[in-house]
Amino acid sequence: MSLPLPQAGPVPVRSASPAARIDTHQHYWRYNAADYAWIDDAKAILQTDHLPEQVRPLMDAAGFDAAIAVQARQTPDETSALLAFADRHPFVAGVVGWVDLQADDAREHLAAIASHPKLVGVRHIVQDEDDVRFLLRPAFCRGIAMLAEFGLTYDILVFPKHLPIVAEFLGRFPDQRFVLDHLAKPEIRHGRIDAWARALEDVAAAPNLMAKLSGLITEASWSDWTSEDLGPYLDVALDVFGPDRLMVGSDWPVCTLAGSYERTMGVFTRYLSGRPASAQDAILGGNARRFWKLD
Repeated sequence: MSLPLPQAGPVPVRSASPAARIDTHQHYWRYNAADYAWIDDAKAILQTDHLPEQVRPLMDAAGFDAAIAVQARQTPDETSALLAFADRHPFVAGVVGWVDLQADDAREHLAAIASHPKLVGVRHIVQDEDDVRFLLRPAFCRGIAMLAEFGLTYDILVFPKHLPIVAEFLGRFPDQRFVLDHLAKPEIRHGRIDAWARALEDVAAAPNLMAKLSGLITEASWSDWTSEDLGPYLDVALDVFGPDRLMVGSDWPVCTLAGSYERTMGVFTRYLSGRPASAQDAILGGNARRFWKLD
């Protein structure tokens, strides 16, 4: 089922002021059970509409100025809906949509949407694929190879078990810009860090890979996580990627399973508060502006 699209006015250019703080990972949807079957009863608080106008005041309170919207369904109309939201809400600086990169006519589909100034990248929900080597499928790699000609990035959504495959995948596309979502979802609730850290260091060796500090509180215990639980994982990310290849994201509204928007983003701002101003500015906004060419 297609999402009802807002009426779009003139298409704004991608923009984010030099001092803007950018939340690089938000989702929006008009909820119905058929289209969002992944939102089961354990996630019942997500079984309602979540729209840009609802998160805007939360961003204001937390000190964030702009956002990147990311697909949550693998349908072309999901991308169209997110672009329409971005047209209507100037604070949505970019959209990471979905295209069937394995399709024989993938280039035509990319060409049809890439002209929109707010489409900045695409994503596939690889974590849900049964094939652990999905990223290396010839048809998928053929689609990835097309992204650079349209100036599009690719978001990598995987689990820790996929990281060795990610390392091989990155090596095939040295000129493509990639970003790793949610640090590959480390098993924070179980305190598992060593194997994940080693695998993350291997993928971080690829200079064309950025990483999002996002989606972490929902990998911790939803009911009783603390900032101290997340600290060691943030330390690893900063150590292997450095301050010039990290970005922050709320994963709103999914983050509300474990905490408020303000608490989620507060984890990052407090963690970075003792770092040099240049590192704070980069991770909280500057890297996103550079990666997606938002200026």
